[in-house]
Amino acid sequence: MNRRRFLALAGSSALLAGCADTTDPATATPTPTAASDLPDGVYVQPYREGMAMQGTADAGDLRVAFMYTSPHRFWNVNGNEVSLTERSGNVHAMAAVWEPETGRVVPETGLSLEIERDGDLVSQEVIYPMLSQRMGYHYGGNFDLSGGDGTAADGEYTARVSVGGVPDAVALTGAYEGRFRAPATAEIPFVFDEEQRERVRSEEIDAYGQPGAVRPMDMMMPQAVAPPRDALPGTVFGAPNRDDALLATGAVSGEAAARFGADTYLYVSPRTRYNGLELPAMALSATVGGETVELRRTLDPELGFHYGAAVGELSGDIELSTGVPPQVARHEGYERAFLEMPPATVTV
Repeated sequence: MNRRRFLALAGSSALLAGCADTTDPATATPTPTAASDLPDGVYVQPYREGMAMQGTADAGDLRVAFMYTSPHRFWNVNGNEVSLTERSGNVHAMAAVWEPETGRVVPETGLSLEIERDGDLVSQEVIYPMLSQRMGYHYGGNFDLSGGDGTAADGEYTARVSVGGVPDAVALTGAYEGRFRAPATAEIPFVFDEEQRERVRSEEIDAYGQPGAVRPMDMMMPQAVAPPRDALPGTVFGAPNRDDALLATGAVSGEAAARFGADTYLYVSPRTRYNGLELPAMALSATVGGETVELRRTLDPELGFHYGAAVGELSGDIELSTGVPPQVARHEGYERAFLEMPPATVTV
C-alpha cells in the first residue's frame, strides 16, 4: 500500500533498523489507526520520505545545510511534558550544522532561520532542535512561504541561517576546545517549484507502529550517530536501556583522560535504540562510591556528543540518574520514547 505524498524520497528503499531489520514490510502488521495502538518507546514511523537538499555554506568554523520537506506534525518537549505541533505552512524547513574537518554534527548551537525573496522577509518562524529517524538530530520547523496571503509563489528564495554558537554549558574538548562559541550566519539560496515538489515524495510503510525504526537516509552529509559501542575508548561497563535510550557507559584514564582534565574520566554516550543516534540536551548524573557528580554535556572529536566528569577510583556499582530527558522535539516514531527514564546501574 503505497501512496504518493507531497515530498521526496531521494531514492533508497525503506530499510528498517534493529528488530525491524528482519521484518518484511509486505507481511507486516496492519497500520495502527490510533495512538492507543502504538507501542511505548521507539516505533516505525508511518512513512519514509525524502527531502529537497538546497545547499550548504560555511558559518564561521562550522558548515550548515538547508533542505525542506512537506509540512510535518511534531512533538515539542518541555521537561517531561510533550505537546503536539500540527502541520502548517508550505514546507518543513530543516538545517543541519557540523564541523567539516571531523564530520561531527554539532548539537545545541542554537539556530534561527529567516526566509527572504527579492530582499523581502517572507517567513521567520521558530526552528527547533529535533530528532527524526531519517534525519537524526537537526533543526526544523514549518514555514509559510506565502507572505501571508496563503499562496506560496514558485521561484527563488534565500534561507538565512544564523548559528548562535555552542553555549558554555557544553564543554568542548580536544581539537574542539575554544571553538564554535561565536555566532555566525550563512545564506543559502533555494528553489520552491513544481520540479522540486515532484522530485521529493514519500510513501507509507506497512510496518508502521511496529517496534523498530526506519534507517537514516544517505544525505551525503554527516549525521549525529554515536560511536559504536566497540569503538568507544577505554573500558565500557554496559549500556542499559532506559525508555529506548541506550546509556553506553565507560571510562578512560591516564593519557586518554588528559584532554578532559582528569586522571579518570567517566562518560555516558546515550544513543537511540536501533539507529544509535546521539541524544543531546539531557541532564545526567552518576553516583560513584556514594558521591553524586553531574555529568557535563560535552562535544569531543573522538567520543562525539556525550556526558562526562572527572572521577576518582572506580569500583562496584555506578548509578546513572536522568534529571531531565532529551529536550529535543521529536518526529513521529520518537515522541513516545526517551521520556520516562528511571535510574540505571552499571557495574565496574
